[in-house]
Amino acid sequence: MKKIEAIIRPERLTETIKGLKNIGVTGFTVSQVVGRGKQKDTQGVYRGKNYKVTLHPKVKLEIVLSDYMVERTIKNIVDSAQTGEDGDGKIYIYPIFEAYNIRTGKADFDIDELVDREG
Repeated sequence: MKKIEAIIRPERLTETIKGLKNIGVTGFTVSQVVGRGKQKDTQGVYRGKNYKVTLHPKVKLEIVLSDYMVERTIKNIVDSAQTGEDGDGKIYIYPIFEAYNIRTGKADFDIDELVDREG
């Protein structure tokens, strides 16, 4: 199993979720985050005063799935979230050694059991 963390633009979330559902990935976690990368600083105005925005709002998708689904999922996220501009985000892949179902307390070996295994 692997965990994919994708940091993307908030405005690309809906399109990315549609893409994931199209390939059978239905389980994921979404968090609002802020971060810093190559994206340039912007100016904001609050109560008539200008300020510099150095941390940009992003969305983090966390997906745990079987190894055979990783490449297809990464391609789908890139295709859905990419704008070609600085600040499109990053994708990180982590190994998952074990997963447990809290309801049953048992090891969860079929993390993506609803996914079409024929590929």
